[in-house]
Amino acid sequence: MQVLPLRVLVLNDNFFQRAISVNMLRQLGCESVFSALSALDALHTLQSVGPVDVVLCDLRMHGLDSLDFLRCSAQNGLVKSVIVNSSLAEDVRRAATKLIPLLGLRMLGELGQPLQFDTLSRLLKNYLNQPATPSDSPNIDLVADEAQVRRAMECAQMETYFQPKINLLSSEVSGVEALTRWNHPTGGVVSPVVFMPTLERCNLMDELFFAQFDQGLQLQRHFLMHGTPLNIAFNLQPSQLSNAALVTRIKATLASFRLPGAGVTFELTETGLVEASATCMENLVRLRMMGCRLSIDDFGSGFSSLQRLCQWPFNEIKLDGEFVQSLGDGPRSRAVISSTIALGESLGMTVVAEGIETQEQHHQLVDLGCVHGQGYFFAKPMTKHGLESWLQSRYPNPEERRLRSLTPR
Repeated sequence: MQVLPLRVLVLNDNFFQRAISVNMLRQLGCESVFSALSALDALHTLQSVGPVDVVLCDLRMHGLDSLDFLRCSAQNGLVKSVIVNSSLAEDVRRAATKLIPLLGLRMLGELGQPLQFDTLSRLLKNYLNQPATPSDSPNIDLVADEAQVRRAMECAQMETYFQPKINLLSSEVSGVEALTRWNHPTGGVVSPVVFMPTLERCNLMDELFFAQFDQGLQLQRHFLMHGTPLNIAFNLQPSQLSNAALVTRIKATLASFRLPGAGVTFELTETGLVEASATCMENLVRLRMMGCRLSIDDFGSGFSSLQRLCQWPFNEIKLDGEFVQSLGDGPRSRAVISSTIALGESLGMTVVAEGIETQEQHHQLVDLGCVHGQGYFFAKPMTKHGLESWLQSRYPNPEERRLRSLTPR
């Protein structure tokens, strides 16, 4: 029998279920298997035998509950990962699986009862075959400081990347979203989470935005000269819209490239609009009057979505990718997506699903009536040269590269 180099703890207050789990883990060849009938017993066991790789955990416990145990174990470095094995209601199990990573533990998967041998074997092998990935940018601090960010901007290390939006029915490219990436000379391509908080804190968002806007419009102008109208979406922070001069500068920039506002979309996150000012509303109205499209980004991640749809002049909804990622977790995400699509149709708004990573998600969204989507399944963000090469490989015939702008009526 193959020996799995794993130390596993079974936490279950049901004697019969606990015995089955222990026996099954031993049959699978786990190096060390421990068991506990309560959360307190489990803590005492770990303090005696030392840390374990995996806890097979029933969430329904008496006394000190399993979540208290997991929190305490994570804080003391006694547990690395968790498999949930519980008969609780599906929505409670699903919520718990979202909580476990927030405690600093790796969530391997969820098993109902009775326990399935093949599924348990697959989850344990996944743990062995997929170790935690290292940071993509090991030479960069968690959040870059002001000096680093200013130097990056001065040295033109901040580059605009473009991620295509796709018509899910025809597979045509319906537009692209402009995203900033930091090409660090030693750290590689750095995620926005490293530098965006510093940009906001140091009031550098406008400087970054207009640098990105120029790069995006240059690309749009290039495609238009070759007969290809390409809608480009840019992200704006609500705080930027509080600047009364913002729209005037956007209008002047478009005029300098001799491009219409209709070829541009501005995306704003829902959560940032909760306390938006009158100037913010005025600027949004002016952008719409210029022909620009407005998209409410990460829809469903805030708490005032319907109110915002009624009050603000948006004509596109970008559905938060969390709903797409949760499509396989139960009926709730499907219901949210289906309802949002119906709401968008009734309000005359385009709905774009974010975060599509698999063909199954693509098919499920089409079945639900979603027409537009975006995600790594179709394409990752890429440089302007990467986008041109990607389009040429996707549409070898020059006539096929005459993309349709994302401008539904």
